[in-house]
Amino acid sequence: MPVTQRPETEALPEPLVLAFAPLDKRALGVATGLALGLLIFLATAMTLVREGGREVNLWLLANYLSGYSQTWPGAFIGFGWGLVMGFVAGWFIAFCRNFVIAASLFWIRTRNEMDQTQDFLDHI
Repeated sequence: MPVTQRPETEALPEPLVLAFAPLDKRALGVATGLALGLLIFLATAMTLVREGGREVNLWLLANYLSGYSQTWPGAFIGFGWGLVMGFVAGWFIAFCRNFVIAASLFWIRTRNEMDQTQDFLDHI
């Protein structure tokens, strides 16, 4: 029983094309970096602006971010470090996701081609 192959001119549905489209590593890196940088900046700024109440201790960030302190210059240094760390994390996440999707699609296509052939040695 021969297997009918799908014509190459038939396009995939739009949701599938979008689901398997690769992520832009630079765009995800910039977006993640800005989000993390703003989070560190705003957390530091809120502790500096707020008077009284419970104090949030962000001094542990100084162990990880060189030059950071709970001051206004430290808030900008924290923003810079957050931008760099977030960019690297976002870029790496997009890279890993793109690699896993590409490897999965390659494996699925190869397995499909092997299933469609009657004799694998004739296919080689």
